[in-house]
Amino acid sequence: MISRPRGTGEYPDRVIDCQEAMEPGFQAIVDCMLEVGWTRGEVLRSLKRLIAADNMTQKENARTEAQLAIARAMIRVGKPF
Repeated sequence: MISRPRGTGEYPDRVIDCQEAMEPGFQAIVDCMLEVGWTRGEVLRSLKRLIAADNMTQKENARTEAQLAIARAMIRVGKPF
């Protein structure tokens, strides 16, 4: 069972609470990867790369959404884009 935040919005130690809630799942992933033959270093490097790829995806999605919003606004006012 994954713990929920102690409250809505920001509060002190919210990130620590998130980390603690994630810890069992993280350990389960690492343990499963080690059991099938990956090294701890490979697993941790791969997780870092997955995080970096997700960050890039989120940035690209935000950029695309901004471009779409601009295009929609230009269409509404009748300007070519």
